[in-house]
Amino acid sequence: MLASSVQRSKPTPYPSKARSALIRRTVVVILVLVALTLVTISFRSPTAGALHDMQGAGSTALRPFQIAATRVAQPFRDAYDYVDGLASAKAENKRLKKENAALRLAALVSSGRAAKYPELVKLLHFEQGQTFPNGYRAINVSVISFPGGPFAHTLTVAAGTSSGIRRNSPVVSGDGLVGIVSNVFPNSAIVTLLTDRQSAVAARDLHNGVRGIVQLGPGGTLSLNQVRKQFSVKEGDEIVTDGTHSARYPDLYPYGIPIGRVSSVGVTDTAIFLQVQVQPLANLGSVDAVAVLVPTKQRR
Repeated sequence: MLASSVQRSKPTPYPSKARSALIRRTVVVILVLVALTLVTISFRSPTAGALHDMQGAGSTALRPFQIAATRVAQPFRDAYDYVDGLASAKAENKRLKKENAALRLAALVSSGRAAKYPELVKLLHFEQGQTFPNGYRAINVSVISFPGGPFAHTLTVAAGTSSGIRRNSPVVSGDGLVGIVSNVFPNSAIVTLLTDRQSAVAARDLHNGVRGIVQLGPGGTLSLNQVRKQFSVKEGDEIVTDGTHSARYPDLYPYGIPIGRVSSVGVTDTAIFLQVQVQPLANLGSVDAVAVLVPTKQRR
């Protein structure tokens, strides 16, 4: 028996790849034809027919599954809407913050310009008024740097030689004398204020013609010095620049620029001169715009 040969059955042959592909294509074609047939029948059949009844029954049968699918998908849909809304809200918030910052900056710029407007109006009135000195023109400039401390008595303006400003040019505000240009650059200039210890301005009392020198006095106030005791100076008298008395020795300040008003007058038995304190008309600590007075004719 061991030596005898056993006849085995033939194995079932597997379908070839070509046969499988043919079957799949046939199924797809059949499904497409069936779909086209159903669509054609649906469009051509009346609204109340057997096919529509079958469609209604199918829809009714599938309705519970649709409801269940909607309920299952609703939390995911709500979560998506929440995340999408949150992202949109963040983007909107970022945009509004940028707009708010831009509006604040514009408001600050507008406020700064509005703050300078009254001083510019005063400068215009001074330039067109009767006290404006003859033979000069005004260069209106902004103040870009104020005194940096109690011992600093200079400020910086935003114009220089390129605008016609030169050294020793008088500087005024719309209220009165501020100081004189002590240093100048192409696009800026340094102004030494009246309150500087090196400053000295020849001045006179506009009411009685008494002359003196306006300088920094005791306690950091301005004083009209070298006024003899026999002269009558009263509180409230207006002090102006004395101007030039000799063409050979021209003064740095033209005549008639308002400086201040007499705030007090004192006298002692041992002193030769009166003690006259002057309150400056210009607010030297917070002036925002000034005019530099430049001669219209070149001095020799």
